[in-house]
Amino acid sequence: RERLERELLVNSYHHTSTVMALKLAPKFFPMIEKILKEENVPDDFKYLAVAESNLSNATSPASAKGLWQFLKGTALDYGLQVSTEIDERFHYEKSTRAAAKYLKHLYGQTGSWSNAAAAYNMGLGNLNKTKDAQKESSFYDLNLNEETSRYLFRIAAIKEIMSNPEKYGFYIDDDQKYMENTNMKTIQIQSPISNLSDIAHQYGISYRILKYYNPWL
Repeated sequence: RERLERELLVNSYHHTSTVMALKLAPKFFPMIEKILKEENVPDDFKYLAVAESNLSNATSPASAKGLWQFLKGTALDYGLQVSTEIDERFHYEKSTRAAAKYLKHLYGQTGSWSNAAAAYNMGLGNLNKTKDAQKESSFYDLNLNEETSRYLFRIAAIKEIMSNPEKYGFYIDDDQKYMENTNMKTIQIQSPISNLSDIAHQYGISYRILKYYNPWL
């Protein structure tokens, strides 16, 4: 109870980040929910993306990137392209699909979704070493580093607050929330691109708009 209450207090008083997550959820949650369902991953893992990046294409001090904060090695292991020209950790749909597959792998290796979430945070190898050293099998019985020890409770607190925002003092009208832009079309490029601005202008948009909707380029 104390561990969960701490995270409820921290996240309910961490006002700016929580407001942004609530405003961004309608833009990203439908896509995340669809992919998690297709991959048979529990829907609650959409809140892991909030815990990792606050639903933004963030870059951490350790160079983890994107909604799901993939390090380069893990991203490559799960089929994301990472190069000087393309970084699909910033591709919302592809990175979400990769995260779902990674979480399923962690579940298979650790035996529970709670353990899978802990392994997502601290790494599978580190979790297994800790389990072996302490002769425990459950996240809830392990003495872990502070970040991972708080991680699942933070996700639970985020779910509670985002599911019941008014209860925690957050009042955001629907017209103040950010929605997915459905007025788009997909263009297939069959030849090398020498200049993204030229491509953007060819289709009547700006370089800024092209980059905004294709952040992996």
